[in-house]
Amino acid sequence: MAGAAHCSLQAKRLLLDPKFEGYKLSLEPLACYQLGLDAAVAEVKLRDDQYTLDHMRAFGMYNYLHLDSWYQDNVYYVDQFGRVMNLSVTLDTALQKPREVFRLPTDLTAYDNRLCASIHFSSSTWVTLSDGTGRLYLIKSGKRGNSASEKWEIAFNEELGSPFIIAHSVSFVKSDMHSVAVLLLRVEKDELDTKGSGFHITLEWVTIAEISKEGDHRYEIFKRRVLQGKSVPHYAAIEPSGDGLMIVSYKPFKFMQEEDEKLEENDDAKAANEKKDPLYYWQQTEDDVTITVHIPQDITKDDIKVHFSPDNICVTLKDQPPLMEGKLYSSVDHESCTWIIRENKSLEISLIKKNEGPRWPELIVGDTRGEFIMDSSQCSEIAESLMHLTSEVMNPNPEKENPPCNAQELEECDAFLEDSASLCRFDGDTLKVTHVINLGSNQYLFSVVVDPREMPCFCLRHDVDALLWQPHSDQPENMWEHIATFNALGYVQASKQDKKFMACAPDYSYAALCECLRRVFIYRQPTPLSTVLYNRKEGRQVGQVAKQLVATLEANDPILGFQATSERLFVLTTKTLFLIKVNSGN
Repeated sequence: MAGAAHCSLQAKRLLLDPKFEGYKLSLEPLACYQLGLDAAVAEVKLRDDQYTLDHMRAFGMYNYLHLDSWYQDNVYYVDQFGRVMNLSVTLDTALQKPREVFRLPTDLTAYDNRLCASIHFSSSTWVTLSDGTGRLYLIKSGKRGNSASEKWEIAFNEELGSPFIIAHSVSFVKSDMHSVAVLLLRVEKDELDTKGSGFHITLEWVTIAEISKEGDHRYEIFKRRVLQGKSVPHYAAIEPSGDGLMIVSYKPFKFMQEEDEKLEENDDAKAANEKKDPLYYWQQTEDDVTITVHIPQDITKDDIKVHFSPDNICVTLKDQPPLMEGKLYSSVDHESCTWIIRENKSLEISLIKKNEGPRWPELIVGDTRGEFIMDSSQCSEIAESLMHLTSEVMNPNPEKENPPCNAQELEECDAFLEDSASLCRFDGDTLKVTHVINLGSNQYLFSVVVDPREMPCFCLRHDVDALLWQPHSDQPENMWEHIATFNALGYVQASKQDKKFMACAPDYSYAALCECLRRVFIYRQPTPLSTVLYNRKEGRQVGQVAKQLVATLEANDPILGFQATSERLFVLTTKTLFLIKVNSGN
C-alpha cells in the first residue's frame, strides 16, 4: 500500500447525542402481514467441503431477499424452480401474491456444487443475475415493480468459470458507450496455503460493454480484473462511474498481476534489496556520537572533505555529490568534532554533543540510510527501565491502590472477533490502493443503500453508537461523509448473540436486526412526544424518546432474508414472506 493516502473518518459532532438515555421498551402492537409462497426459497445449504468461517460469512449468512432501491417497497427472491419472484407493495391490506418476472434457463437441481442464486439491481432498468453455477446474466428489465412495463430480457449471458455470487454492480455511460461493471465473489481452494484455512477469496471485477458492429448492438466482456485476499470482505462496491472500487475487509486485498507486470515488480524488488545495505553506522553515548562510513579503496585523506557546523554535517568524497548531508537531530560542539581514516578503509567521525544526556532517535533528520548500533550496556539499561511495565502474572500486586487493567472486567459485548479491519479505495486504471483507513475497533455492522445513484453506505460501531457513512467517490476532500447516527446501537447489537441480519431505514428513522429464528428487534430513533413527560429522578421535562419494539413471527422456519424500507420491514423464511409495518406513510 505504498503511496496510498492514509485517511481517517471524521464524525460530525452535531449528529452525536452524548445525553442519549437509552431505548424504552414499547408494547405498542406492530401490524404484521404474511404471504405464503407458492414454492420454497431456493436455499443452498453449505456442503461438507465448505467448512470455513469465510464460507459461512459469504454463503451461509447470505441474504436471499433482494431490495430494489430504485423503486419503493419492491423486493425479489429466487424460488426452488429457478423463478425470480417479485412483490411490490402499495397497500398493506391489499397484498398481491408474489409474481414471476423471470425464469432461469438452467435446471439448478442438476448441479451438485452450485451456490445460491444472486441478484443485484445495477440501475432502474438493468439487472445482473447469477444462477449460482458460474453463469452471469445481464438483463434489461424495463421499469420494475409494475407488471405492465416490467419485462426481463437477457442482453448478455456467459459462463465465467467456477460458481460465484454477485457482490455489487453498477451501470454507467462513458464515451457514449453503455457499460455494466459487476463484482463477483468466490471462495476458492488454495493449494499453497498450508498453515491457514486452505482457501482464499477472489473478487473478479468484470466490465461488460455495448459493442456496435455494422449496426448490430450486443454486449461483450470488455475487461476482467481479479483481486485476491484471505478474508471475505464486509463491504465491496464499485464506484458509480466505474473508475474505482472500495473494500472493507479484515485482511487486505490486492490485484493479481499479469506475468509481465510480475517480472517488472521482481526487478524493482531486486533493485530495492541491493540498496538496502546501510550507507553508514552510528553509535552514541551520553556525551558523543560516533559515525562509521565505508569508503572505496582508492580514496585518500586528501579526497575527503568533512564540514561541521553546530546543527549540520556534510561529507563529500572527491568531486562527487555529498555522501552525507543534512540537519543533525541536536546541536554539537562543532569545533571539537574530528574525523580519521581507520586501517580497514573506513571513515570514522566523532561528534561531541552540546547537550549531554538525551539520546538521539536519529542522526540526520529524515535520513533513513544509516543504521544505529546499540551496545549491550544500553540494551540492559532500556530493558531495566521498562521492567515495571511487564510481569509474568496478571496482577502481581493486588493490594496496590491502582491495579493494572484486567481484561476479564471487560463486558462480553466489548470484545471483537477480529483485531482490525481496513477500508481501501482501489483505482481502476492503476490497480493501486489510493486511500486507506485503518478502522481499528470501529466494528463493521451492515450496509444500506440510501440513494441508489450513490455507493452503498456502511455502518460502523463508534464506541457505543453506530455511525452511518456515505462514500463520495467524486469528492476527494469528503470521500466518506458521516450522515446519520443510531444511538447506542453498537452496544445493543453486540448483546444479541443470535443475530443474523441488520438493516436500517433509508430515512434513518429506525434500525432493525433479526435473529436466526422468529424474533425481530426494532430501534426507533428519538422522536418528539405528543404528551408531556417528566424524568422523575431529575425532575426535568423529556422532549423526545427512543423506542425498542419486538416482533415475534409466527413461523418455525429459519429467517433467510431481511430488508428495510422507510415504512416496512420485509422478512423472508423458507415458505413465508412477512411484512412488518414500522412507520405509517406521510
